[in-house]
Amino acid sequence: MRKSLKAVAAGAACVVAGAALYGAGAATAGQSTANSTHEPYNIGQLVKDIDTYYGTTADSNGVYQASEDSPYAEDLARIDGDAKRYIDKAARKAHHRGEKPAVVFDIDDTLLLSLDYEKRYNYTYNATTWNDYVNKADRPAVFGSPELVRYAESKGVEVFYNSGLSEAQRAGAVENLKKVGADVNLDAGHMFLKDKANPPAYLKDCATPGTWSCTTVQYKAGTRAHIEDDLGYEIIANFGDQYSDLDGGHADRTYKLPNPTYFVG
Repeated sequence: MRKSLKAVAAGAACVVAGAALYGAGAATAGQSTANSTHEPYNIGQLVKDIDTYYGTTADSNGVYQASEDSPYAEDLARIDGDAKRYIDKAARKAHHRGEKPAVVFDIDDTLLLSLDYEKRYNYTYNATTWNDYVNKADRPAVFGSPELVRYAESKGVEVFYNSGLSEAQRAGAVENLKKVGADVNLDAGHMFLKDKANPPAYLKDCATPGTWSCTTVQYKAGTRAHIEDDLGYEIIANFGDQYSDLDGGHADRTYKLPNPTYFVG
């Protein structure tokens, strides 16, 4: 389940040192503050911190974009640099052992940035507006991610996609990935999306036709197991912006991309 910023603001209090200021009991003339250490981090300040992290600016069309010199971009550059070095070594070792190396990418906020949607809808989620946004197929790339997709392909590594998007959103996702330059293996055999009406047999433990009870971890780990056990690949790296994209095994190494705007459990 995708949870909005408001739903996770309380959790941010545990990791943001500034939260202590709001419950310290400080007061000015004519102002009184409860002497409490339990008040969550102020959501208005949290939004400002997120904007600073992304370097959020509106372009000439009014679309919110991340800045190329933001802390977010710097974090991504470090991750991409490490991932490229690792893929190069791991691919050579896998080929030497006669294995078929593969990498797996989540899509939302791993390859395609949803910052504009989050800003416009105040970090809340609505299935209808989200579907319209995805099918508009106009999201910018997460910095460096399309290049990483193409780099893996250049090293003889099979590229797969493992996304929580639905089958009804496939055309929009494919069009958008092509636009940003991640035009690698965008066929149905490599891009796995949720099909709740007709789930694949390898998810039989949590899904049958017309019935879906898979958690995100079950769905994504089950798909990776299918790639390894049924298709015969060795997943050397798995990329996602949520821990639920990465948990459950079936990957030699995982890469968590930053995303402070929502949480998928």
